[in-house]
Amino acid sequence: MMNKLGILGIALAGTIFVGCRAGEDNPGLEYAPQMYHSVPYEPLSQIKDESQGSWLSNREDEKGEFFNSNVNNPYQMNMREPVEGTVPRNKHGMLPYRLKAFELEQAALVENPLTVDDAIIKEGETLYTQYCSACHGKGGEGDGKVGEIIGGVANLKGGAYINLPEGHIFHVITKGKGRMGAHGSQITPENRWKIVSYVKQVIQKQ
Repeated sequence: MMNKLGILGIALAGTIFVGCRAGEDNPGLEYAPQMYHSVPYEPLSQIKDESQGSWLSNREDEKGEFFNSNVNNPYQMNMREPVEGTVPRNKHGMLPYRLKAFELEQAALVENPLTVDDAIIKEGETLYTQYCSACHGKGGEGDGKVGEIIGGVANLKGGAYINLPEGHIFHVITKGKGRMGAHGSQITPENRWKIVSYVKQVIQKQ
C-alpha cells in the first residue's frame, strides 16, 4: 500500500514539475488562461489574420491570440477618428479652457454657459461656502477667518469688484490673481461657473 502511495506521489510531483516548467514560448500550465491572455486591442493598428498566434491561443472563439481587429472599422485601426473640424467639449458645450493667467481682457469676454436658476444658485452657495468663504467671508466682504490673518482679500461687494464681468471672476478662480491662488485643479469648470453665478446674483445682487 505504501509503495503504491509512494509511486502515486512521485507521479503527481513529476506532473506538477513538468506543468510548472516554463520557458521561451512555453508558458507552462496556466490556471484560467483567459485571465492571462486578454485580447489586446491596439488603437492605431489591426491584425486581421484570425490565425495569428493560434499556437498560443486559449480564446473561446478559437481565433489566434494576436487577432485583435474591430472588423466594423474600415480605417485599418481599432479607434475611430473624430469628425474633421470637431473640438472636444463637455456636457455643457464648454471648450477646454486655455487662457493664460495674464489674459484677463480676453477672459472678461467669456460668457457663463449655465442657465442660472434656483438650483444653480443653491449649488453655487454650497460651493462658495466650501471653497471661498474662509477668505472672502460668508457675505463676500473679505472678512473670512483666513482673510483676517493673511489680509488683502477682495471685498466682492465694494469698489471695482462689484462690476467685474462673470468671465473675469471665472478666470481668477481658475488661474488665481495676486494673493489668491489658482483653484482650477480643485474645482470643475461647471462648479466654478456656479460659484460665479452665486457671487453675481446673491453677493453682488446683480
